[in-house]
Amino acid sequence: MNEKSVLNALTSTLVFVAGASLPLHAQSAQPYEGVVGRTLAESKEWWPEPVKAPVGAPNVVWILIDDVGYGAAGTFGGLIQTPTFDTLANNGLRYTNFHTCAICALTRSALLTGRNSASVHESGFSHIAMSAGFPGWDGRVPATAGTIAEILRDNGYNTFAVGKYGITPDEDATDAGPFDRWPTGKGFDHFFGFLGSQTDQYKPDLVEDQAHATPDGRHLSDQITDKAIYYIDRQKKAAPDKPFFLYFAPAATHAPHMVDKYWSDQYKGKFDKGWDDYREEVFERQKKLGVIPANAKLHDRNPDVKAWDTLTPDQQKLYARFMEVYAGYLTYTDFEVGRLVNHLKEIGQLDNTLILISIGDNGASKEGSEEGTIDRSISRKPITEEENVAYNLANIDKIGTPDSKNGNYPLGWAQAADTPFKQWKQDANSEGGTHNPLIAY
Repeated sequence: MNEKSVLNALTSTLVFVAGASLPLHAQSAQPYEGVVGRTLAESKEWWPEPVKAPVGAPNVVWILIDDVGYGAAGTFGGLIQTPTFDTLANNGLRYTNFHTCAICALTRSALLTGRNSASVHESGFSHIAMSAGFPGWDGRVPATAGTIAEILRDNGYNTFAVGKYGITPDEDATDAGPFDRWPTGKGFDHFFGFLGSQTDQYKPDLVEDQAHATPDGRHLSDQITDKAIYYIDRQKKAAPDKPFFLYFAPAATHAPHMVDKYWSDQYKGKFDKGWDDYREEVFERQKKLGVIPANAKLHDRNPDVKAWDTLTPDQQKLYARFMEVYAGYLTYTDFEVGRLVNHLKEIGQLDNTLILISIGDNGASKEGSEEGTIDRSISRKPITEEENVAYNLANIDKIGTPDSKNGNYPLGWAQAADTPFKQWKQDANSEGGTHNPLIAY
């Protein structure tokens, strides 16, 4: 598609989603057109027309990646290979001034409802420990805040969600419900994924529709892609002309960073020069790509980040491995998105599908500490920097594996992944927490 056709598709779809020409509840808006007489002979039966989307209405696939900075993916100048994102961007549009909130739940609630996150009660999280009993902070999205899924479903779309949801209150997230704040209570016909903010990638806290499910041992990203394809194929078999809305939200690349070594080993030695060199190289790549101004100046290193050349050889070896795993994790995520896109092409749906990809729901994560984390049990103890480095070095082969229960890279890589901006996730006062890549295809 050229830029004009992408913009036209995007504009028409967003107008449609906003309900500019269609009622929110299309079915209830139809007045009775029959006649009720004293007898059946004097009466005229009538049934409302089934709600249908406009002829030619596009499928919509909304992809939301987790915890990725502006300077991570190759599509926006980063050093991590993302060939699927590249192809979609090169045949669509790169948006360079797209912003999110600095925390995942706020972004997700705002994107799903089209409203300021505080106005839908998500100023913090839906987790018990991180919500508060004050207006805008209780973590309970009200029923009056209709989601994009509710609007599209009421106007003739099938709606599916897979992956991370993140805005269901903890106390509701059991098989006893209530289910009104689960995805199926917010307009999605089907859901397959997890309700919280993060989960183990091989043993996820998995849910399908309105019940917990048993993981099959494969990586979660593999499972949700298969399930998305299954939902699409089943729907198209029953109603080929009916459009669908798919919300595809992998857990990746949120901690724990877990990915097969096939992917992480592709980056062996690629980050040995460190995060300072990474920032400078990516900054120049971004200028050449045109995603930042040619006269931009790279800001100083964040105060909490040490210069790479001041680190010991052991620290450099350890920290480079953390980034190799993260890079493999993002490339693998791009591969899974590619599986979905290729399937749409195979079934003849790609040319009638609007794909929106937000490469990050906030900035790169600063939650890995200065040294990075591998194991939740050790990272939660009051240990010194030297003890944490020694522990991580002794367990360097665990990074990225199913045994890496709290795997996350050090602060320096979070800043590098946010190039060219300052700060990172959680910091809404700086672009590093809120400025993310957007692709429209």
